[in-house]
Amino acid sequence: MLKIAIVILNWNGKSLLEKYLPSVLNYSEGSAIYVVDNASTDDSVAFLKERYPTIGVIQNDENGGFAKGYNDGLKQIDADIYCLLNSDVEVTENWIDPIKQLFETKQKVAIIQPKILDLRNKEYFEYAGAAGGFIDQLGYPFCRGRVFQSLEKDTGQYDDDREIFWATGACLFIRSTVFNDLGGFDEDYFAHQEEVDLCWGAQNLGHTVYYTAKSHVFHLGGSTLNNVNPKKTYLNFRNSLFSITKNLPRRKAFVIIFLRLFLDGIAAIRFIFQLEFDHCFAILRAHLSFYRQFRKMYRKREKANFMIKYYLIKSIVWSHFVHQINNFNALVKD
Repeated sequence: MLKIAIVILNWNGKSLLEKYLPSVLNYSEGSAIYVVDNASTDDSVAFLKERYPTIGVIQNDENGGFAKGYNDGLKQIDADIYCLLNSDVEVTENWIDPIKQLFETKQKVAIIQPKILDLRNKEYFEYAGAAGGFIDQLGYPFCRGRVFQSLEKDTGQYDDDREIFWATGACLFIRSTVFNDLGGFDEDYFAHQEEVDLCWGAQNLGHTVYYTAKSHVFHLGGSTLNNVNPKKTYLNFRNSLFSITKNLPRRKAFVIIFLRLFLDGIAAIRFIFQLEFDHCFAILRAHLSFYRQFRKMYRKREKANFMIKYYLIKSIVWSHFVHQINNFNALVKD
């Protein structure tokens, strides 16, 4: 029997724990539950110890973001499978069994994501992960059920089990041996797209990433940084460049980085015309941070065994903004 540990990262999220932790307790029988606290300044820890004494509480000394927070916390947890779960996720009955069965029957599968639906509008997919993530040739991430800001209604169109490219950090199951072999999340990312890098790295080592619709959860989303926050723009643009540098062969990486920098510039100009100057400066800061850390990221890529085919389509940007395609199935057929 696989030993599963459900691990929730918390930072000043007492109100979220109050709302969504009960569903985890109700529907996760047989799994250990932990909360890793990222040096919260509210009374999250006191609340947990008083209200839920059976839950393991791990207290980090600092708020090192999503990446370092989980890395530090998971070092203290013994399990075969880690389930990394956001504090704003409502789980459902029998959400763990289908995932456990996949791990038991498919030995090459290292990472699994369930279907992610919107907690505010439960008939629709949620932005972070939806029905499994992919990237295009230039490294732009997108999902089945979510292309940029366009969300699809769940009509059963993705009710399958299939291989994907990346699984969302909102609800990600991973074999502990693979997580440790990869050295955990890259802490230089701080937050956002570190799960894309983790999944890419796992596939470079010969593992596969999977999605199953037999398990579904509801995600609130935007609890830490919403989609219109300039800091999220900064982290997404910078971290995407990090992943390209680390996970592609040198010649291909340099060509794609050049193209991405050019397209990022176009995105910055677009933000100016929309009078969203904070997002324009966020892209500029992302590039400056990338230049400063390029050598460090380049050294990390030396250890990688690069997969040949990493992308599903050539350009999500062209398909979405030029051809106005908002639906994943139409995107793939285009």
